[in-house]
Amino acid sequence: MTGSSPAAPRKRLFVKTWGCQMNVYDSARMADVLAPLGYAPAETPEGADMVILNTCHIREKASEKLFSELGRLREAKRAKEAEGGRMVLAVAGCVAQAEGAEITARSPWVDIVLGPQSYHRLPEMVARATRAAGAVIETDFPAEAKFDHLPEAAAPQGPIAFLTIQEGCDKFCSFCVVPYTRGSEYSRPVAAVVAEARRLVAQGAREVALLGQNVNAYHGEGPDGATWGLGRLLRELAGIEGLARLRYTTSHPRDMDDDLIAAHAEIPALMPFLHLPVQSGSDRVLKAMNRGHAAADFLRIVEKLRAARPDLALSSDFIAGHPGETEDDHRDTLRLIERVGFAQAFSFKYSPRPGTPAAGAPFQVPEVEKDRRLHEIQHLLREQQLAFNRSRHGLRIDVLFTGPGRHPGQVAGRSPWLQPVHAEAPLSLVGQVVPCEVVATHPNSLAARLIGGERAGDQPEQEKAAA
Repeated sequence: MTGSSPAAPRKRLFVKTWGCQMNVYDSARMADVLAPLGYAPAETPEGADMVILNTCHIREKASEKLFSELGRLREAKRAKEAEGGRMVLAVAGCVAQAEGAEITARSPWVDIVLGPQSYHRLPEMVARATRAAGAVIETDFPAEAKFDHLPEAAAPQGPIAFLTIQEGCDKFCSFCVVPYTRGSEYSRPVAAVVAEARRLVAQGAREVALLGQNVNAYHGEGPDGATWGLGRLLRELAGIEGLARLRYTTSHPRDMDDDLIAAHAEIPALMPFLHLPVQSGSDRVLKAMNRGHAAADFLRIVEKLRAARPDLALSSDFIAGHPGETEDDHRDTLRLIERVGFAQAFSFKYSPRPGTPAAGAPFQVPEVEKDRRLHEIQHLLREQQLAFNRSRHGLRIDVLFTGPGRHPGQVAGRSPWLQPVHAEAPLSLVGQVVPCEVVATHPNSLAARLIGGERAGDQPEQEKAAA
């Protein structure tokens, strides 16, 4: 008697991600790389055949959080072995790149340590880890571009998809580890970016967010052999049928050129929201940070952007208590925030990163001072975010619905300015851009109602420009 053999049981993969949206993208691509080996997603690490911790070195106490998690996973790994199985435990991302062999020295039950430029080699690393004793460590910067070795097939991301187009940083800000963990700036070729964007749209994406450590430093090779900047790339992507929205993050003021600013006026699909980190409003601190721009430069860029797109909303990053920051410097930052007005922002107190220039700099600011300054910055930013949200009340806006809301009968989505929006509506609207009226505002979200008989994108220009 003949017949087909039963399919081999699928292996379970659990990935925990810390940090930026680029790490989220990397985690998804690691799952794509491992899918041909039979790995399917798991909801929890318990009982998984492989666990990947994708780490971020930007946030405070990143290493401590990693080793705490590794301690918990040691017990899960032992439980798996007690059942006669094996859990392959991997540490990926920027902490892996920075710490390297120190991770396996402190946590010898870790099987694989790999930096963010090496995850295309995961299948080979898994094979090596399962057939030999000892950890596999890959934290070199390989000569080949990892994107050239990733599978084209990828799991659908949903109505909003993320696409990494640029990695690395050549800026060497005093406080930042990215140049040391992600390497120098690299831009993917235009053809590869467009091809991946088309695949994402074919899988149901209506909005694509372009990612990079310095995304507006993009300088990819175009199909014509010329070097394309981000503005030209955005114009090309806007022509993809079915793609309704474009965004990009994270930008650096030094790379905000006139062509990219013009793109905000010329491309309707480019959403009126921009994350543009400034870090400080003090020229003295900006120089100590090696930012390469002054506060006045940032303000001129903001003026140009708002002239190009009057309804543009801005987000930014701020660091409180960088070494050498005085009370006058702190007040300069508050004045810049007041002058610009931000729809949202991220702010942190300075935290030393080993190996960065600021970590060993003199005149470290006392923790109590950093805490006070951060509180004042965050208080002002919260006021501005609340005021911006309130200014949306009564406006007709286009909402891209992305999934169910928190309550029965609700569907959730995103406004053009990236605010979470919820409305009483059927789930059949997920994946659609729908005109709505904002009926209530909250500190972190908007409530809306559907407008019947309207087409997406037809709100009056005066309402578009109300920001």
